[in-house]
Amino acid sequence: MIRFFLLFLVLQVSLFTLELLRPVQQAVVIPFTEGVAAVSVWLVKLFDAGVLAQGNVIRDLESGFAVAIEAGCNGVEATIVLLAAMLAFPAPWHHRLLGILAGFLAVQGINLVRIISLFYLGQWDKDWFEWAHLYLWQALIMLDVLVVFLIWIRLLPPAQSPIQAPAHA
Repeated sequence: MIRFFLLFLVLQVSLFTLELLRPVQQAVVIPFTEGVAAVSVWLVKLFDAGVLAQGNVIRDLESGFAVAIEAGCNGVEATIVLLAAMLAFPAPWHHRLLGILAGFLAVQGINLVRIISLFYLGQWDKDWFEWAHLYLWQALIMLDVLVVFLIWIRLLPPAQSPIQAPAHA
C-alpha cells in the first residue's frame, strides 16, 4: 500500500509538471481543450442550432452568453489523477491500458455533461452557475475518477500467488 501511494504521488507530480510545460500545452492541452469545446457544441447543436465554438469558447448566438473551457475544466487534470492511480496500482499491463482507455472516456463523457450543463445554467442564473462550477461539478468529476478507479480494481483478475497451495488428493 505504501508503494502504491508513493508511486501515485510521484506519477502525479511528474504528469502535472509535464502538463504545465509550454510545448505540451501548445501541442496537446490547448488543441485538446478546443476539441472538447467543438464536441460540446456538436452535441448541443443536436438540440439547439444557435451555438458556436471559437477555440475554447462556447457562445450562444442569441443571448451572447459564453463560457471558456480553461485548464481545470477540460478534464485533463482529472484524467491525470486517474492515470497516475492506474499506473501505480499493481495490475497486468493490458488491464491497465483498458482501464485507462475506459477511464478516459468516462471522465471526458461526464466532463461533456458538465460543460453543457454549465453552459445552460450560466444563461439561466449566474449565482447557480458559479456554485455548480466551483463546488458541485468539481466534486462530481473527482467522484467519477474515484468510482472508475474502484470499478477497475474490482474487475481486475485475482492476483496470482507465486506459491501455490498443494492440491489435496
